Amino acid sequence: MEILRFITHYGMHFIIPGIIAFLFFKKSWKKVWLIFTLTMLIDLDHLLATPIFATNRSSINYHPLHSYYAICVYFLLLIPPKTRIVAIGLVFHMFTDFIDCQWIH
Repeated sequence: MEILRFITHYGMHFIIPGIIAFLFFKKSWKKVWLIFTLTMLIDLDHLLATPIFATNRSSINYHPLHSYYAICVYFLLLIPPKTRIVAIGLVFHMFTDFIDCQWIH
């Protein structure tokens, strides 16, 4: 079961964003995929937790950049065209982490 969780989580972090970039941003899909991948940097807030990684802890509303307040900001960033691609990456990152939280019993 843990291997399925791992594949799902990291597939949603790297493979699905690549597919989204290719399907919706055909002309610049590689650049968009790179931006989506760079949104993974918000996971640096995990370094503030003790322990840094806990398999049975949900990131959503635990880490500062995964808080409900931060998620609201990510949704607001969808509005201006200049921040939209980064915002899509951040919102999808939060969705991926939310899905990961569903594995926790």
